[in-house]
Parts: sequence; C-alpha cells; structure tokens
Amino acid sequence: MELERLLRAQGVGSRPECRALVYAGRVAVGGVVCDDPFAEINPENFEFSVDGEPWRFREHAYLLLNKPSDFECSQKPRHHPSVYTLLPRPLVTRGVQAVGRLDEDTTGLLLLSDDGQFIHTYTSPKKKIAKVYEVALKHPLDDDQISALLGGVRLNDEPAPIAA
Repeated sequence: MELERLLRAQGVGSRPECRALVYAGRVAVGGVVCDDPFAEINPENFEFSVDGEPWRFREHAYLLLNKPSDFECSQKPRHHPSVYTLLPRPLVTRGVQAVGRLDEDTTGLLLLSDDGQFIHTYTSPKKKIAKVYEVALKHPLDDDQISALLGGVRLNDEPAPIAA
C-alpha cells in the first residue's frame, strides 16, 4: 500500500496533507526518513514516525473512554461538547465512532472504534448483545417505578417501549 494511504488510514491527515508531510521529510519509516509518498509499504508490522512521534500501524482502532458528565456522544452536539473533543486528532481523523451512546449527564465506559463490523455487532438489536448498566439514584425507587421500568421505557425515537 502507498505510504500516503497508510498515513491517511492512521489518521495523520488527508492524503494531500500526508503527501506534504512526506515531501517535507517529516515522516520516517523504520527509523529512516522517506521522501516518497507513493513508496509501497507492507502494513504488517509497519512502524513509522511523524515529526519524531512514533506510531505503529493498526488496521482498526478500539478505545475505552471513561466518559465524563456534560459531554454528548455526537459528532454534532447540541448543548455540550462532543466526546470526540477528548480524543487525539489522529483518532478523530481516522473516523472512530461511539459504539452506542451515553446520555450527556451519564458517566461511564464508552467504547469507540473505526471498525464498522465491530460497531454493528455491538449496536444492532438483531445481535441481542446484553448490556448492563449500574445506576446511582438520588432517591430510592418505589415498586410502581420498578414495574414501569421492567414493563419498558418509551424513548422519543422508538415506536414501542423498550423492555429491560
């Protein structure tokens, strides 16, 4: 695969940006500066650096983020900053996406990846992957509220209640 394409796949920048970095002598492959953006490179065990910052090729990115409160799991947030602002630029550039979502006021583990099949597997209702949530409440629930939750919650964008 061409060097500029490999760099793009790693989120270094757009193909023209990657090409410019290589021409400027800012990219080293295996410790040796490479000035040919079209050099054919085997991605297996491919290690490179940009401006001295080392990087190892990964076909896909898989991340765990402890999502803080007051961040939205959206590329186009409405009321709060996006969780994507918490990530290094190369991960955003390569297109990582949240695997599911957490509400803006919810904290906890959030998976992110650029592996579309992985994301689909864990978010598709057809896959029936169970999810477990631990919730802390300001006030205890009564029996009626517990029954209502177990009976299903109607979300704004769903045609029918979602059962726990």
